[in-house]
Amino acid sequence: MTSPDLPAELKAALDGKLRGFSRTDAAGRSASISKTYRDGGGSGGIRSETDALAYALARMPATYAAVTASLNATIEIRPQFAPKSLLDVGAGPGTATWAAAEAFPTLQDFALLDANDALRTLALGLVADSFRLRHVGYERGEARAALAKADAADLVVASYMIGEIGDGERRALTELMWQKTRDTLLVVEPGTPAGYGRIIALREQLIAKGAHVAAPCPHDGKCPLQPPDWCHFSQRLQRSRAHKQVKGAELPFEDERFCYVALTRAAVGAHPSRVLAQPAVSKVEIAAKLCMPEGVAITKVPRRAKADYAAARRWRWGDAVQEAPLRVRDKNG
Repeated sequence: MTSPDLPAELKAALDGKLRGFSRTDAAGRSASISKTYRDGGGSGGIRSETDALAYALARMPATYAAVTASLNATIEIRPQFAPKSLLDVGAGPGTATWAAAEAFPTLQDFALLDANDALRTLALGLVADSFRLRHVGYERGEARAALAKADAADLVVASYMIGEIGDGERRALTELMWQKTRDTLLVVEPGTPAGYGRIIALREQLIAKGAHVAAPCPHDGKCPLQPPDWCHFSQRLQRSRAHKQVKGAELPFEDERFCYVALTRAAVGAHPSRVLAQPAVSKVEIAAKLCMPEGVAITKVPRRAKADYAAARRWRWGDAVQEAPLRVRDKNG
């Protein structure tokens, strides 16, 4: 599995951009950008080199970690998937492209699309010294117009971008992204109820078009979760010194909450279950909330079932797991 931490080559490129850059200015811009992000806004406020770099320092590590976790989950279900071409829709500073390049050594062609000049300039600067990524194609333009002119790709990724457009535009963009997908489409959004709602709407729209879910769901049916519950996951990542300074943080790590769906052209075989929350471990049993092909249930593995209990102790939120053969299940959804 690919590490959730930024690759050394990208860290070095970011460090190079930081030389002579005021951390105080970056912290101020980062706070403003983070507030816009939390309030459901987009990248429209990122207009300058300072804005773009502040955004990259504040958000790139977490976005990279979430995309990497989503790609790892997809690879676990489809280990034979070996894409040669990538289309990164709403690419921003190129975060998803870096993550995909790390996850898939087979990738050869990289096409990026975004309407933001400052983020595009930063992205091209970050890949300038990369042997593998320095020749990426990065087209500037509004998502749907740029996507309409793009070539189809084996892997299409849209990370943290469909929340920046209205419902009608989102449906049109969703259909167009699927048209440009030869094999797999991955969409990642913030791990909020609103982000989950966008993922579910896209999932339902494309299943109706013949798509199949690779991850995280173990089925192509309707999501069994009921409000106020929602499906989301968490990825821990380490903070660099610059990351802590820009965010005004003291902890050496942060936990990024995210939602995602990976959709494929071909049907996926037998699906493992998915752990939807961190399991509760006691001396008597382990209780885990699992999404299974037949729905959501609380699976309880008793301590007396030693082998199953030992296996369940290794379960973590977001894991794909084979259910223990000895269990008590309480339906919950």
